[in-house]
Amino acid sequence: MAETSGAGEFPTVIGPDAKFEGKLTFEKGLRLQGSLKGEISTPGRLHVTKEAKMDANVESGAIIIEGEVKGNLSASDRIELKNTARYEGDLTSAKLVVDEGAIFSGHVSVGPENASKPKASTPPGLNRPNPTPAPQGQQANK
Repeated sequence: MAETSGAGEFPTVIGPDAKFEGKLTFEKGLRLQGSLKGEISTPGRLHVTKEAKMDANVESGAIIIEGEVKGNLSASDRIELKNTARYEGDLTSAKLVVDEGAIFSGHVSVGPENASKPKASTPPGLNRPNPTPAPQGQQANK
């Protein structure tokens, strides 16, 4: 379970009473128990625990989600959505594991071609153009 993972695997911890906003980078692993808003870029691992809330775009080596997450995720190795996960966003990964009970809303790109190029902010093949509204008042001048 999450609590039994060694400190060596996740040497950085954002505790349950902490809130972080901004851009975060780290080398090895991060266990998020509090809340985070912004973006994460790491070759390491990210573990979002049951009590955690995250609103961020993430590029990582591996991601484990047990809590509530919004944002685009990209992992060069794997993404795991545990049974308590609540995830909304687009994900790109070489491997995806979804436990029974996980809630997921978004788009998925999974396969070995995603292993070497994580792109959390714009996953490959998922660029959706935003319609541009017509300028105000042009139709009335005809």
